[in-house]
This record gives sequence, C-alpha cells and structure tokens, in this order.
Amino acid sequence: MIKIGIIGGSGFDEPDFLLSTKAIKMGTPFGHLSADPVIGLLGSTEVVSLNRHGKGHRIAPSQVNYRANIWAMKELGVTHVIATTACGSLREEIEPGHLVFPDQFIDWTRNRKSTFHEGDQVAHVSMADPFCEHMRKVLIEAANAQTIRFHAGGVVVTIEGPRFSTRAESKMFRALGADIVNMSTSPEATLAREVGICYAVVAMSTDYDCWRHSDEAVTWEMIASTMKKNVNNVKKIFLTAAPSINFEDCDCRRALDGALV
Repeated sequence: MIKIGIIGGSGFDEPDFLLSTKAIKMGTPFGHLSADPVIGLLGSTEVVSLNRHGKGHRIAPSQVNYRANIWAMKELGVTHVIATTACGSLREEIEPGHLVFPDQFIDWTRNRKSTFHEGDQVAHVSMADPFCEHMRKVLIEAANAQTIRFHAGGVVVTIEGPRFSTRAESKMFRALGADIVNMSTSPEATLAREVGICYAVVAMSTDYDCWRHSDEAVTWEMIASTMKKNVNNVKKIFLTAAPSINFEDCDCRRALDGALV
C-alpha cells in the first residue's frame, strides 16, 4: 500500500492541503521527533506530514533529530517521502523563486548521525543515485503541468548551519560543482534509503548565495519572504503529483539487500 510522507520546514506548520487530519504522539528508539506527525488525506492517498524544524521553526538544522523523524515515517507505514527545503542558489540561472529537483548531493555536514546501524552492525548503503528517480520524474511532470519555473536536476550541498556560508565557501561549493546549498538534505536522504523509503526533494531557491557580490548578504527575513510566495506552488505540486506516486517496485525499497555486514 502506498503512503506518502511530507517533510517540510517553514511554511508547512499547518498542512492545510490535507483533509481529515489528526495529530498523533509517538516515541522512537532514537528520541523525540521534531513535531507530532499529522495524518490526513490528499485526494484518496493517505499522507503523513511532519515539520522538520518544529512549529515556528524552533529547531536549528544541526539539532534536528533526523533519525527519529525518518524512523517515525517508517513506523507509520510511509513508503515515499517528498521533502521540501529552502536553498541558496549557486548558479545565475537558478533565480530566487525557482524550484529545483536535485539528483545529487554533497554532504558538507560534520556533527550529524547519518545511520541507524551502530554498534555491532554496519550498513554500507549505496548512494550513487541518492534520490528516487521515479519520484523525481513524477515531481517534474507535476511542475510542468502547473507551468511552474523549475530546474529538473542539480547538485545540492548540505552545510552544517545554522550560519550561512562565507563568500570563500560559497565560491568553493560552486567550484565543486554544486548548484544549490541548504542545511537539511543530509542525512535525511541517507536515512530514508536505509529504511527503504523512496525519497525526493523539492528545493525552493530563496536567494543567491553570497558568491554573488552584487547582492546584499542573505538574511532569514529574505528567505522567509520568498518561501511564503513559493509555498503555494509547492502545494500545487503535491496535489498534482500524489495520484501518480503509485509504484511499489523500486530499487530504493531494496537498499539494504547486500548492504548489511
């Protein structure tokens, strides 16, 4: 059975695009979740929505309990996760307000738990193609149908945060081949792969990162303003994409086959 998870940040405090919603309280072996998951319906599809940073954006990116959040999704029967994230643009053509459906990531974090398998068990999970290609295709088709400005691929570099990049770092990320920068994709994507959940990202470009000297330095107010304008576009994509997320046979679901030592 297909069940979709939506993991979002600011702008997704209240999942008003879902019907018949109810919040549930639950614990995990990995500690507290960022917020109570909200279960509801998107058309005929059951959806679990979870605010990554807690209501009111009270949890910094480095302090998010990614393991608890993804574990809860798995426990609630979620098979496919659509994650939303704000990002800074590292490319001139990715303008503020554009959406990006990344196909690769670079992990530039330092202090996060990135696996469920610790102690006497090791899992070497393949992340060569870190996002579910089936889901990316569905999201791209949905954006096309809604005539929303988007980029069909790209490399997202996830930094530790919560501070923004220095200009030197921003230029380095461009030289490494990154197209956008955020603070949340890693280890979320890796953990989803470990538990066999198909995972894809809708990244909202909110600003040009500080490599672009002609712009003022990025601020949270700037990001929040652009995100507010973009939230409705992302909701339209959810509504359009949900009926097409109907596939169960996917390599993402078998990621642990041959990975456990």
